[in-house]
Amino acid sequence: MNKPLRRASIFSLLLVLALLAWATYVQLARGDSLRDNSHNSRVAISQYAGPLGDILAGGKSITGSASTDGDLKYKRTYTDGKLWAPVTGYASQSYGSTQLEALDRQVLDGSDSRLKNPLEAVTRERSKPGDVITTINPAVQKAAYEGLGNKTGAAVALDPTTGAVLGLASTPSYDPGSFAGSSTKDQKAWLALQKDKKQPMLNRALRQTYPPGSTFKVLVAAAALENGLYSSVDEATKSPDPYRLPGTVTDMHNENRSAPCKNATIRTALEYSCNTVFAKMAVDLGQSKVSAQAEKLGFDDSKLDIPVRAAKSLYPSGMNDSQTALSGMGQFDVTATPLQMAMVSSAIANDGKLMTPYEVERTTDGTASALDRNQAKTYGEAMSKHTASELQSAMRTVVDQGTGTNAKIPGVTVGGKTGTAQHGENNSANPYAWFISYADAGGGHKVAVAVVVEDSDAARADISGGGLAGPIAKSMMKAALADTGS
Repeated sequence: MNKPLRRASIFSLLLVLALLAWATYVQLARGDSLRDNSHNSRVAISQYAGPLGDILAGGKSITGSASTDGDLKYKRTYTDGKLWAPVTGYASQSYGSTQLEALDRQVLDGSDSRLKNPLEAVTRERSKPGDVITTINPAVQKAAYEGLGNKTGAAVALDPTTGAVLGLASTPSYDPGSFAGSSTKDQKAWLALQKDKKQPMLNRALRQTYPPGSTFKVLVAAAALENGLYSSVDEATKSPDPYRLPGTVTDMHNENRSAPCKNATIRTALEYSCNTVFAKMAVDLGQSKVSAQAEKLGFDDSKLDIPVRAAKSLYPSGMNDSQTALSGMGQFDVTATPLQMAMVSSAIANDGKLMTPYEVERTTDGTASALDRNQAKTYGEAMSKHTASELQSAMRTVVDQGTGTNAKIPGVTVGGKTGTAQHGENNSANPYAWFISYADAGGGHKVAVAVVVEDSDAARADISGGGLAGPIAKSMMKAALADTGS
């Protein structure tokens, strides 16, 4: 063989070896990622080759599947899509999937290896899809959604004893079925949602943070009791009215100038929502102690999955005393999701023990057999039983005779805290209306709720947590406790 031909042969052999090496690398090292890539059309064709499994609430399917004429044989359908979108997320032939539709995709499309029988394991055929059983109570979900109505806001209900999510609503909402397919109509629906300034696809219950306003005062009160600053909610505090913010010439006043806030007890300060009391209390405690209490209740946790990941609620650091005072009334840079504030109320209702929130009870193989099952897990001991009992009592006073009377339920013990949180430059925008609460019907039947109304058609002077958010919380609590005969 002459020299040029030998070189060409060696070069060709090297190319073949390189090609074989690359093919081996792609198959072994990148096979899974390429197979699961959202841009791989085979993924969508396989996923929608047959009907998807269902997501259920209250024993009934809230999703389904419908046949199509295209290469993707089936598409996802939704029952009352706007009601359930914050729970299910969406599964779209064109735009992928989110939330439970994404996190449990392999169960729902039948590709989960646990669904395979021995023959399917050998033939690698797609198994019959499984189902996802949620913890959501349809009556609570409906009460939350209808209560929010045309308002912009969110609501969350938890079972304090287990952490099970009973309701998870966000408005305005969207119909995930409107773009589940791949037609021009689906594309137009998707583009319209992307351009909507009201952001209907934003899950405000989990992914939006707000200044919690006066609802944060119960957390500051917990820190004060836990750290021995005060021994009970009926001990007089050292609280001037007005209160001069440290290091400034600015005097803080209360919304109700005639309220008995000077040296008020924690009970009275929560009843009248005294800004001066909790601003001073936060400074007396110091931001490190308030921060420690906030973290015990879930603040600053960037990995809170229910299993959908919630946005991190934040208690800021590096504040001066004036800023710490403002944080004591849930302002400055304090932010919280509605889920987070439901967790605060839940820990108080559960005698100080905070349970980890979860919204999937179990996944199944499409029959009664469970693939996995979520058990109640303790997030942590957020406060002592004594502190929780004191706060339960003070929150009952808020509902019995304070700013939360709209949440009263005959025959049921109800505690709550209202909040009206400033936002916008120099408080120029309409405030957020908050209400957090718990209800105890006895016999271990409890529910904890948080509601925030971000925007409504109410006049600025008429915006209050008790007026706007309180009635929504009441309807959710009544729905949750309906099976107790309350």
